[in-house]
Amino acid sequence: MAFEDLLDDPVIQKYLHELVGPEGMMVAAAPPDGEVTDEELAEELDLELKAVRRTLFILYENDLASYRRLRDEDSGWLTYLWTFHYDNIPENLEEQMYQLLEALEERLEYERTHEFYLSEVSSIRFEFGEAMELGFECPNSGTPLEPMDNDRLVNAIERRTDDLRDELNVDTDT
Repeated sequence: MAFEDLLDDPVIQKYLHELVGPEGMMVAAAPPDGEVTDEELAEELDLELKAVRRTLFILYENDLASYRRLRDEDSGWLTYLWTFHYDNIPENLEEQMYQLLEALEERLEYERTHEFYLSEVSSIRFEFGEAMELGFECPNSGTPLEPMDNDRLVNAIERRTDDLRDELNVDTDT
């Protein structure tokens, strides 16, 4: 996928926005061709240098930017030349989808293997052991805890995990 096509994709725009925030989007949405210094970006985009550096570091941490250092032989100053690598975005998104699938599968197992009680007045949910220790009485309101049917939540998690498995082409036996 070409650089421009990546940045036109709303999913990728949202991903970048989640990573760097609204101020960082000015840096992330206009990656230069070739190498650029943080000072050049700050001047070109009329942003504070610390905001540009913060964004570059976040992109670097997510394998979306790299840098090389040059030392000025006279002054000893280091200059960082940054390069953007947005071709890694689809791989990063896929990795996050696998992480989400794993988290949802863990939550699904938890929801299936535990019994819950609810304080309808306080809207607090307790596991069976906690409810038993409390004498099946809400510590906030003093009202009785009622058995909670979490089938709707389990079904919603199952649908989401099925959708993710389909999208990732993951076998349901795993």
